[in-house]
Amino acid sequence: MGLEEYTEFLKKMSELILNEMPKADYSSIFNDFVESEFFLIDGDSLLVMCTCEKSLKQGQELHFFYLVERYLVDIINKGGQFAIVFFKDAEYAYFNFPELLSLRTALILHLQHNNTIDVRTTFSGCLSQEWETFLKESCPYFLIVADEGKNHLQTQLFNFLIIQSWAMKVNAVLSSGQTSDILRLYAYFMPSKNNNRIFFNKNKEQIENAYKALIKQLKEYKVFAFEPLFGNLIWDNMMEEARETISLLKQLWPEGSDIRRVLCVTSCSLSLRMYHRLLENRRKTTSGQETNIQQGESDCLSLQEMEDLCKLHCLSVVFLLHLPLSQRARIRFTSSCWIEDIQALLKMKKWCEHFLLSNIGTFEFWNLNLIHVCDLSDELLLKNIAFYYENENVQGLHLSLGNVITKDYKYLWNAVSKLVRKFDVGQPFPLRTTKLNFLKKNPLPIEDTSKEKMPSLGFIPMSSEVIDKFAGDILKDLPFLKRDDPLVTALVKHKKFDELLHWHSRRPLSDDYDRTKCQFDEKSRDPYVLRGVQKYHVFQRFYGNSLESITPRIIVTQNIKPKKNFSEPKSKKETKAEIITRENKKRLFAKKEQKEEEKWNVLSFHIEEQMKENLNNGIQNLEDFLKSCKSNSVKYQVEMTGLTACLKAWKEHCRSQGKGENTKDLSIAVQMMKRIHSLMEKYPELLQEADQQLIARCLKYLGFDDLASSLYPAKVAGDDMKEKKRSKYSVGTGPVRFQLQYMGHYLIRDERKDPDPRVQDFIPDTWQRELLDVVDNNESAVIVAPTSSGKTYVSYYCMEKVLKESNEGVVVYVAPTKALVNQVAATVQNRYTKTMPDGECLCGVFTRDYRHDALNCQVLITVPACLEILLLAPHRQKWVKRIRYVIFDEVHCLGGEIGAEIWEHLLVMIRCPFLALSATISNPEHLTEWLQSVKRYWKQADSEIEQNIAARRSAGSRANHHKDNSQRKQSYKVRLVLYGERYNDLEKHICSIKRDNIHFEHFHPCAVLTTDHIKRYGFPSDLILSPRETIQLYDTMFECWEDWPRAQELCPENFIHFKNKVVIKKMDVRKYEESLKAELTNWIKNGNVEEAKMVLKNLSPDLAVSSENMTQMFPLLVEKLRQMEKLPALFFLFKLGDVENRAKSVSTSLKEKQERERPPKADKEAHDMANKLRKVKKSIEKQKIMDEKSQKKPRKMDKSLIYEAEHDNLLKNLEKNLEIPQEYAYADQKAVGAEMLQMVFNRVKFTRKGPELKALAERGVGYHHSALNFKEKQLVEILFRKGFVRVVTATGTLALGINMPCKSVVFAQNSIYLDALNYRQMSGRAGRRGQDLMGDVYFFDIPLPKIEKLIKSNVPELRGQFPFSITFVLRLMLLASRGDDQEDAKAKVLSVLKHSLLSFKQPRTVEMLKLYFLFSLQLLVKEGYLDQEGNPMGFAGLVSHLHYHEPSNFVFVSFLISGLFHKLCQPTHKGSKHFSQDVMEKLVLVLANLFGRKYFPAKFQDATVKFYQSKVFLEDLPKDFDAALHKYNRTVTKDFASFLLIVSKLADMKQEYQLPLSKIDFTGQECEDSQLVSHLMSCKEGRRAISPFVCLSGNSDGDLLQPETPDHVILHTIGISHAQAPLLWPQRYDSQGRRMPLNAYVLDFYKHGSLLGLVQDNRMNESEAYRLLKDFSLTVKSISVSLRELCENEEDNVVLAFEQLSETFSGKLKKV
Repeated sequence: MGLEEYTEFLKKMSELILNEMPKADYSSIFNDFVESEFFLIDGDSLLVMCTCEKSLKQGQELHFFYLVERYLVDIINKGGQFAIVFFKDAEYAYFNFPELLSLRTALILHLQHNNTIDVRTTFSGCLSQEWETFLKESCPYFLIVADEGKNHLQTQLFNFLIIQSWAMKVNAVLSSGQTSDILRLYAYFMPSKNNNRIFFNKNKEQIENAYKALIKQLKEYKVFAFEPLFGNLIWDNMMEEARETISLLKQLWPEGSDIRRVLCVTSCSLSLRMYHRLLENRRKTTSGQETNIQQGESDCLSLQEMEDLCKLHCLSVVFLLHLPLSQRARIRFTSSCWIEDIQALLKMKKWCEHFLLSNIGTFEFWNLNLIHVCDLSDELLLKNIAFYYENENVQGLHLSLGNVITKDYKYLWNAVSKLVRKFDVGQPFPLRTTKLNFLKKNPLPIEDTSKEKMPSLGFIPMSSEVIDKFAGDILKDLPFLKRDDPLVTALVKHKKFDELLHWHSRRPLSDDYDRTKCQFDEKSRDPYVLRGVQKYHVFQRFYGNSLESITPRIIVTQNIKPKKNFSEPKSKKETKAEIITRENKKRLFAKKEQKEEEKWNVLSFHIEEQMKENLNNGIQNLEDFLKSCKSNSVKYQVEMTGLTACLKAWKEHCRSQGKGENTKDLSIAVQMMKRIHSLMEKYPELLQEADQQLIARCLKYLGFDDLASSLYPAKVAGDDMKEKKRSKYSVGTGPVRFQLQYMGHYLIRDERKDPDPRVQDFIPDTWQRELLDVVDNNESAVIVAPTSSGKTYVSYYCMEKVLKESNEGVVVYVAPTKALVNQVAATVQNRYTKTMPDGECLCGVFTRDYRHDALNCQVLITVPACLEILLLAPHRQKWVKRIRYVIFDEVHCLGGEIGAEIWEHLLVMIRCPFLALSATISNPEHLTEWLQSVKRYWKQADSEIEQNIAARRSAGSRANHHKDNSQRKQSYKVRLVLYGERYNDLEKHICSIKRDNIHFEHFHPCAVLTTDHIKRYGFPSDLILSPRETIQLYDTMFECWEDWPRAQELCPENFIHFKNKVVIKKMDVRKYEESLKAELTNWIKNGNVEEAKMVLKNLSPDLAVSSENMTQMFPLLVEKLRQMEKLPALFFLFKLGDVENRAKSVSTSLKEKQERERPPKADKEAHDMANKLRKVKKSIEKQKIMDEKSQKKPRKMDKSLIYEAEHDNLLKNLEKNLEIPQEYAYADQKAVGAEMLQMVFNRVKFTRKGPELKALAERGVGYHHSALNFKEKQLVEILFRKGFVRVVTATGTLALGINMPCKSVVFAQNSIYLDALNYRQMSGRAGRRGQDLMGDVYFFDIPLPKIEKLIKSNVPELRGQFPFSITFVLRLMLLASRGDDQEDAKAKVLSVLKHSLLSFKQPRTVEMLKLYFLFSLQLLVKEGYLDQEGNPMGFAGLVSHLHYHEPSNFVFVSFLISGLFHKLCQPTHKGSKHFSQDVMEKLVLVLANLFGRKYFPAKFQDATVKFYQSKVFLEDLPKDFDAALHKYNRTVTKDFASFLLIVSKLADMKQEYQLPLSKIDFTGQECEDSQLVSHLMSCKEGRRAISPFVCLSGNSDGDLLQPETPDHVILHTIGISHAQAPLLWPQRYDSQGRRMPLNAYVLDFYKHGSLLGLVQDNRMNESEAYRLLKDFSLTVKSISVSLRELCENEEDNVVLAFEQLSETFSGKLKKV
């Protein structure tokens, strides 16, 4: 069957892929800087992507290899781990493009021989069995693949690859449309979905047949391409000829050679031989006419002309051999094309090159240097040489070649001559013996490559203190313009058009703080508002109480003397007052003790009886009593009672066992040992001899004789137990093994016993005391400790300290998410109460959505962006000076994807001490060092400011500075506090599916390691084993090496730290674990690698790989966890839609189960009752009317009472009928009272997802993600913490510090975002301190290699982002020039400029940032936002207000200034304030192009899809707006290009002349003795800021002015990309030069107002669409408010139009 038979099917397959494209997530494909997921790159997609690059000219091979290596090195620098795959079948797609065929072969050779990259070339095709096996074994997370090939057949090949990858659960990432920044690479991510897998499995046979037909057709193309060039020669003959040629050369040059020389000589000789044969064959076939071969036929070139072409080629190769890249980069550019006959000959030559390169590998023992396989030919050079010989040389220009070049050229040509053998190829000189012009005469052959002259460099002179202090040292080297330069004088003439004359552009705008919706008017006396405030505070306390059950503290302001360090011993004498206090305390305690004893006496009998009936229930009650009891003597009695009961139960249990039974219920023995541990560790001083005897007896009964006699050597009753009897009671293992195996999580943690007077509620550990000292000494600290280790306590201690000090001091708590802000605010309000002066309050909140009491509170909880707004606001400095401490929670967000640079700005701008908390940073030392350098700067800046104040004071101006004293007492020290212990153990389990059921396999953490990993890196620092896993490790080591010399010594019973210990502690086990790890490492170092490998292999679970649809199994997974008592659990997924759908599927499954098992008559009964109820309601209403008429006759009253009673009774019965029985819900009904439940549900009555969340919560299920409203999130959080909701699906937002501890954490979806950092954050939620001693982590549908990577990978190092944007520079200048306190403002600005994490210890980056800062200033001056003194002017306020939207903010203001909005916004008729739908839609179109840019992949435009409600593709800007945007872009581009020219002097040219990855060097001595070289390489100008490799294609600095110039054109060592220029190109093109359309979601929504329409047509996720629309709505509102403030004309059309739009748009959004 031919391919045409499958046309319809291939079309269907293509449509399936096209339909998935718009849903593709455009996100970062690396989320971790340590090591990424393992992924694959399709080699042919890489080839297509790089050859389509617009800066690359055909035939420029070295430039092509530079592009490939730039791309790969970028991926490797970002932590990419990948393999590149070239399929054998894919070669067939290039038969029409022989130049690409030889390039592909060279690329494979280059990657294999000159790089360390893993290149796979053994797979025949993507449907082959070996490929499938490879995917199963290596589990790549995604495959980077092209969506379009060089022709439609190659596109089909890519389609097969995408479909097959999806079938194998490998996601596809498109190679087109990718963008890159310093830390990440963004691309279209197309996940493998279940319906795609179903499509593949359903059509498997058809897919295979269609693939075979496609390959067959491609092979046929080979014949069509081959025949015209090689006549009747077949493929195999050519391969043989190629091998023969190489073999001949090997005899000629036995010593070996360089690949360029070898390929040049062999390809010329082979081409000449083939062409000679072709001409001969033609001669024979022409009917007997004799013609001379040398003259050739009339319709094709002669052999001599072919010889001339080969000579030119040989000369060009000699040039490559001898010219360094610095010289080749200066080559003249010619746009002339080859004549058609020459093109055919060059094709033939490329075929020959392919055959030769394919056979290079067969000659193993020949010394062939493959380093320069990346630089085999240079077509531009060849054209230049040809042009010289057929034009300039003919006209009398005779230039020498130079000795070296002449000699090498002769050497090569002579070799060609010897290899051809059959005929004479003539002498090396002259180079041209024929007259034919190889190049077409038109167009103009030689061009000046600097297509567009670069703007003359020159800086507008600027002077300001900030500029001089930051960049003064480099200003002297820059070219400045004179004051009378036209560019400088033009600055004064920035003229406004008439409409803007009544606009006060310089008027200071209200800042984001003023704009943020205030939750309630804080000064209002309106009873309705006051009721709202009261309700809010009541709810906050209730919410806070759900977070922690703590009694609120009343804070009283005290004048605090500095505390001394509490870790020092006390030495001074007690005062009389202290003695009296101590005595009083003693008396009170004695009273309490007596009460507790009485209470125990009452309860003890009941508990003892309970323990007899059911030991576990009784022990539970006993432990509950112990928790509430404070007296040690009473606790001791309770423990002894428990121990006696356990011993009794154990004896009875052992006696009751039948003869053959061997399985004892060890939980009783565990309880007995728990009591013994408790007694011996906590109350050793209360133990009497009789008690010790009882303990010894218990130990005897458990079979621990040695322990019993070590504890109580005297003879104990029961000593004379017979052996038989003894085995009856014994647990059957040694005491150490028993404790580790069965009691691991009960083992006692080492905790300090001595209280710290600063902490009331618990006894802090040593590291926590160090934190308290930090706060007491006003120091700063970076604190790294695991989740739930208790590091947050120090933040509350810090708050309390500041609250006690005064009513002025402020603590700012910075949290990364709004959800965390709400949680911390509630905790603070629940913990503290304080009487504040009028108008002041204790706790305030400020987020982008709302604020209350933010500037009149003492504890402000906020997100980074909002604190940055306050710190940069010029008129808020007075408030900023009140800040005493800043607490940064989850400070690792400094390395995050969004807003990371804001964290950086805050850390360097604050002058007060700070606490930076995180559970996951792998380079805290580097971070601390950076912060110490910042504090050193502040120490110096503060002392300078102090001196200036003192100087001014002595000069007579009385500076009011006394209030700021407490801030001056701060310390500039930054401590690093590290703590690594988790309170509870975590155990990991893998879920596998066998026979439609879910099984859980315990996963030993050591199973993730390889011997190689241990040898190179050791054991990961946070790979910690639970006690039973430690025993498991010992047992496996014992099994795997029979003659292990240390087996006895490391046997648990003999281990030195366990020997004869009744109580084994957690720290003892940790020492044992370390010993075993060290021993295993020694095995590897000392040559027992095989045994070690065996250990790691035996620890791995045996898993069944499932092809089931895991989504359908999700409800079963939850049910299984319920049966194992592992709820409450959090299920982490990474896509919003899936988070919601999985939660709904659990609820639906419960509902269906209920309906299946519901009595058949129940529904009918409910229906009947509902009908009766309706009738009774009507009767009551009727009765009411009658009663009113008849003025209440007693008989009638009875009737209405009867009706009401009937109504209540029916309602009760109906509710009972419809209520959800306990077995069909995961909710714990007892956890929350009905009233509280109603209160929580009422808050979400009118929110978007409220009703759905309520329905789910009633079944004990919930979901939580960033797109939920804060009330909805709180509903889930509160009910989960209270234990009512026990199943929650969530995204990663929940992992950032939200207090939602649980028993188990389940990872239920693989994603890029599931990386080492998020894994630790999320798994840290498992195991509730105080409730669970063990946390469980389950992996469901996560591939094994991924799990291994998660457990063993380090968390990412924090790396700096690019710290500035142009708008940010403008905001800094606003602060510096308008700040209330000039000195303080300038010190802050300089701190930000000087201390970026990116440039820390990187002098070259510092220099680059200074130049970037100056470029920003120049641009801002030219655009009219700053004057030459650095003071803001024009619309600077409006631009900086829209700082979230650079570069759209600059474009928007340029539209406004040029009058375009006034032209557009014309009302329906004169004097009207209303604008037509048409005007509004046009306005939305403009704004969507600026603030709602979301791209589709280019290929989606080819899809034949019907859209129902939406237009989908956004139209271009209206013409006048488009022209204005073009003008704006030209200005910015020119400035940016001249900035690049200046900054290019910072480039490291040694690196620039090397290929980025293979580091192959192209430097060398320039060739000076050749006149021809000097003539051809004469373009010295315009090659400064772009890479010399890119110059080989004739590019120059002028290309930097072209739209969308790719980043790789710029010199890579200066560290600047186009992302740093505020450019907004109206069209964006992908790497294959296709236009990427914009999604018209904003305009479509404005027209139809339907979210469903956006989901259906625009292919968006509903929650994502809602979030984007909300952002757009906020932006429009912000613009509307700003315009109203700037314009004093009440009836300005633009202001009115924006107000109308803002109102309409938010109105539509409220309706969804």
